[in-house]
Amino acid sequence: MRRSAAAAGSRAAGRDNGQMSPRYRTIAIAVAVIAGGTLLGRLLGYNFGGSTTVRCRQGHLFTTIWIPGVKLKALDLGVARLQRCPVGKHWSLVTPVREADLTSTEREFAKEHRDLPIP
Repeated sequence: MRRSAAAAGSRAAGRDNGQMSPRYRTIAIAVAVIAGGTLLGRLLGYNFGGSTTVRCRQGHLFTTIWIPGVKLKALDLGVARLQRCPVGKHWSLVTPVREADLTSTEREFAKEHRDLPIP
């Protein structure tokens, strides 16, 4: 009986010493990676987040929600995603586009063609 009480006490003491459980550590690492990827993309000139302009392989421009590491409607392939293009109504690889590389007409066209409002 003393051993089990001591073992339970040492487990509780381990958490009180500022150590994170493996589950919370994994969640913290995932959040840090997502935030880091988003910040890095923004530093490179991409507008990751709520309204990101992307181009499909056929050249169609549209906006979508693009949060690195978070996706429910696409297959993430790193810097590209396999996603449905709402302009051409086909499945294609899409990649983010820097807003600065587009003309004002292209930016307006992309804003008029939005994808589903889920990541």
